[in-house]
Amino acid sequence: MADKSLGGGTSAVAASAHAACARFRGTDPLVVGRTRRQLAADIGFPDESGRIPHARWMRAMTFEHLVREERFAAEVATTTVGRLGLNRPDGIVTSDAHADVGRTAGLLADAHAGAVSNGSVTLIHGAALPFVGFEDQDATEVKPDFVVIAPEADRNGGSWLVVGDAKDYERVRSRIEDTRLLKGFLQVALGAESAESWSCVPTGMSVHSHGVLAVPRNAFLQPEALVESLDDHRAEVRMRVAERRREAERPPSVEPEDLSKYVAHLRATFDPATCTTCTLFSYCRNELRTSTDPTDLLVELGIPSDTRPHVVGLVDGTGALGKAPASVAANVTATLEGIGQSTGQRRIDQAGRAGTVNVVLAKSDSAALGVHGIASQRVTAAGRESWRVTVFDDPQSARCRREVMRLLGRELSEAMTEGRAADEDSPGPVHLVVPDQPTADVLVSIADNLAGIELSRLRWERDARMGREPLTFDGEPAEIPSPLQEPERTAVSFLLEEDRARALTLRSPTVDLRESLARHVVAGGPPVASYRLDYLLAWAESMTDGPVEPRRLEDEIEAAFHTPGARLTSRTSDVLHEALTAPEPRRHGVGTRPSEASGHAALVTEELDYKRGVVERALNALEAVPDSRLREVHREIEGDAQAVWRRRLSLRASDLVRFGRTHRYWRNALVSVIESDDKCRNQLLALTNPQTADDLAVDAGMREVAVATVVSARPLVLDVDSRRIGAGTRIVSLRVNGDMCVEHPNVGLTVQKSSFKFSGMSIGPLSGVGGEMPRRFEWEPENVPELSVGDRLVVADFAWFSTNKGNAFLNVARPRVDEVSAPKPTCEPGSYAEDPESHERCCRPHEAAEAERSDRIAERRARGELNPEVWPPVVDSDAFEVAPAGAPVADVTAGPMTSPPDDMTMDDLE
Repeated sequence: MADKSLGGGTSAVAASAHAACARFRGTDPLVVGRTRRQLAADIGFPDESGRIPHARWMRAMTFEHLVREERFAAEVATTTVGRLGLNRPDGIVTSDAHADVGRTAGLLADAHAGAVSNGSVTLIHGAALPFVGFEDQDATEVKPDFVVIAPEADRNGGSWLVVGDAKDYERVRSRIEDTRLLKGFLQVALGAESAESWSCVPTGMSVHSHGVLAVPRNAFLQPEALVESLDDHRAEVRMRVAERRREAERPPSVEPEDLSKYVAHLRATFDPATCTTCTLFSYCRNELRTSTDPTDLLVELGIPSDTRPHVVGLVDGTGALGKAPASVAANVTATLEGIGQSTGQRRIDQAGRAGTVNVVLAKSDSAALGVHGIASQRVTAAGRESWRVTVFDDPQSARCRREVMRLLGRELSEAMTEGRAADEDSPGPVHLVVPDQPTADVLVSIADNLAGIELSRLRWERDARMGREPLTFDGEPAEIPSPLQEPERTAVSFLLEEDRARALTLRSPTVDLRESLARHVVAGGPPVASYRLDYLLAWAESMTDGPVEPRRLEDEIEAAFHTPGARLTSRTSDVLHEALTAPEPRRHGVGTRPSEASGHAALVTEELDYKRGVVERALNALEAVPDSRLREVHREIEGDAQAVWRRRLSLRASDLVRFGRTHRYWRNALVSVIESDDKCRNQLLALTNPQTADDLAVDAGMREVAVATVVSARPLVLDVDSRRIGAGTRIVSLRVNGDMCVEHPNVGLTVQKSSFKFSGMSIGPLSGVGGEMPRRFEWEPENVPELSVGDRLVVADFAWFSTNKGNAFLNVARPRVDEVSAPKPTCEPGSYAEDPESHERCCRPHEAAEAERSDRIAERRARGELNPEVWPPVVDSDAFEVAPAGAPVADVTAGPMTSPPDDMTMDDLE
């Protein structure tokens, strides 16, 4: 009898992402007798989108190997036991079950005996457990990467079994995404549920309520243990397992000749934003594309079900349009016409201006912060300079990361020098321009890593000066790294400014070209596809070059060998990894540098050439968009913030503080700053973006903006579609038909110290006209606009913007600047040294702050309050980025390359 294919523990839990889909549930391996990837191939729609790049697979295997290293295995086990509040282990034992159920049972018995008799803790690698509810059947097992067995705290003859998994999740800006951690702990929870129901668990051994994930703590992939309660995760797993058991009670597996009919009769719940991780995505999308029902186009696009009735008239020929968001209507129209739709917004971004640096890079899948190559282009007052391309033959190394920062720091320094030459007293801001957000994330994560290293260096150099041995947080010998050079420090500091700026939506140290272009054009096809710059750019160019065929364009972009952003396609990643790992023979053996014959440099250059071309085309497309009057407003806002950053950088004070490491006082003080930023952002969007103004006006939760219709021009009478704007309310006109009022030639802008003042806007009170029309009002603006009966206006409550008494000017308050722990304009390089007490909270340099912290850590260590003396182990909230001396580090290129199993997907791996 063939084994029941449960798809492995990972796939079973991943079902929770698609559990609402009847087709997904009905194609459970229990029912169809094969994996979903095999099923997709059998019905003629093989899946390629979820294929694991070889470099990514090797990285996962390398991390799993590091978790098995004796020192890290002992560290994971000790940390797990300590964070669970159990006794300090009397010894650590490691063993390997080799993914065998029988061997796992034997090792669990031995571990329980050791825990009870001598208080030892055992970590078993490669455990295998019968899938919960299928112990008596031939079925694939659940295979947690490891389990930890520890004695109960009171030593009453019992032991705890703690299930764990190893996940080489990448840290973005010093942290791991919560969604990834959630999925990882769901997989751990499945292992815990399976262990709970297994009859071979020794008597006296209980499954603990918590689980553990081993994740990388630094760029070297060295593992740390995260412990979390599994109560909620196990409840969800029990629900999903119950669903699977119901599927198991169905008739035997579907016969091969009936597969297509069987799958076709199952109704899919399709969403192009989430279904891409399902191996049946291509099948389901093709079903919608070939459907004769025109409304299925809305499903294909991913229009929410509650919005579809409002736009169905656009696709069924009736033309009727309900209260749908303007952006959704534009998306459907663009799809039907094959031409991108203009949002009507004028340009506010800073891309292409003097002081910007265009950056593209090719990220390596073999390293968390690895870079194959980078290209940069500085924009001066004379225009765009030539691109400078650098290819790295060691993308995993710390040297590569420093070189990336050095190159960017040099470009930023030259841009700042030019800005000072143009205006020494108030130089303009500088910006990095990137093709998409993942590119910025990679750069910021590298800066975050190097900042941690530099702060560690400052502490350890203080230790050395004081005659103390430099030690890591866990008390292990440390190697003092080399200091950041000036260009590197500039780039690291600037990118950490971008890290802090992500909490403030009006900040733009880094300009996302894709986001900038999306302000001006709405693409057809699924909106999620527009998160690729080259796809969105093709739609922008269709507005001048002629229509495109939406589905063909979507398929071409999906099949493209190159990408515009830092992340590579699986095929490109495989080719580059193969070239990178092709060794070059040397006189004294075989080296690890890629040989010229492998073509690694040429391949990376080709990838960067594509990215550079897309950036150039995007900049050209943006240059065709007229500037908004508010473009200078956004430049002023960023200039205010960068003036503070320049003081941080010049005085080396709080310029290396990561957003995730700001102290509580600083973070609390940012609340009011974030609130003022958010309010200003919404106001500026309402003033400049026609679609946003429309969307705000029809949003039931937005009290301050509404739609008004002109019913009389003299006197000026409006029907206002709002219950909150009425008689006595002063309103300001934001939009008249398709035109934004702030862009009118008669409107003036004055930049003031505390606000931006607009003159020439139509502002005035509403008064009731009586009769049977309660929402009809007479409007008496000081600046009377030229209006006709039937004109459609978007208006706003004037009080939302300003408390001014008059009706001549509209003031938008400037958002507050983050000046906490920042040097004041009066601070000088010697201010702190001359008066430490007065300047402790403004311009104290990192050297002084870290020296003080080093002394404080040394005092705690002398009192036995730090690892390894203290129990339970102290958690390192600062997350040091430097590996202990002699500790094993990841080297993905060290061993022979292996391919991932054909039936595994990225969903399975992560």
